[in-house]
Amino acid sequence: MTFAGAARRWWRRVLWAPRPIPDALWQRTLGHYPFLARLPQAERLRLRRLATFFLAEKEFTGTHGLRVGDAMATAVAAQACLLLLHLGPPDRPEAALRWYDDFVGIVMYPTDAVAHRERVDHAGVVHHYDEMLAGETMPHGPVMLSWPAVKESGAEGARSVVIHEFAHKLDMRGGRARGAPPLPGGFMGTRSAAAAQAAWGNTWSHAYRAFRREVRRAESLGEPLPWLDAYGATAPAEFFAVACEAYFVESDRFAEEFPELNAALTAFFRPGSAS
Repeated sequence: MTFAGAARRWWRRVLWAPRPIPDALWQRTLGHYPFLARLPQAERLRLRRLATFFLAEKEFTGTHGLRVGDAMATAVAAQACLLLLHLGPPDRPEAALRWYDDFVGIVMYPTDAVAHRERVDHAGVVHHYDEMLAGETMPHGPVMLSWPAVKESGAEGARSVVIHEFAHKLDMRGGRARGAPPLPGGFMGTRSAAAAQAAWGNTWSHAYRAFRREVRRAESLGEPLPWLDAYGATAPAEFFAVACEAYFVESDRFAEEFPELNAALTAFFRPGSAS
């Protein structure tokens, strides 16, 4: 992050207010995503302000002939800023955008993207394969999103590719993505930042191992997969991102099925509100 870039962001957030998202466009965005529409009015207003500043700071690029219009950019901004809704001061919520200061670009694809992967197995054999991606996040780099996946967020199950990828961005603020965003000392009653991370790790590692066992059992027996996206069983960082999706998109069910994770996410995303 350059000094000039940081200064520009400070100027925009403190001394300059961008033009608000038009009413009609904002209402269409809320109407398309039920998990946004059900927010209390005060939170919808706060989210709109956050999304307005987000759009002023980020640069959208379409690929393969895709033109990123205002509606598409607003759909991304609203979902990305949902994670930051309570992470800034009440009178200046846009200060929470510092969580996203490590990148500017958002690359939109007209379909899922194909990524060429390479994996070395335990025997040292190199395997090459293609993976279809609805989204991908680069450390200190852009966020890639498939527009169809963005548009379908919340339509079926606890899915939001935007929330998923931007949860990775929060996670990466502490270094590599590992399912543990930076936590303050005092988090959930702990006495130090180290103790907070240890408590978080204990809670999440236990839940992750249990979820992996559940997914593997379902796959081996040919039973239905769990309600939570089974992709979360592939790595702790993916489990965190998948949990964030469910926390925001289907909050009641997530709280019922994962009460300990729900408490941890509430303490993180709504500091001061968790008991």
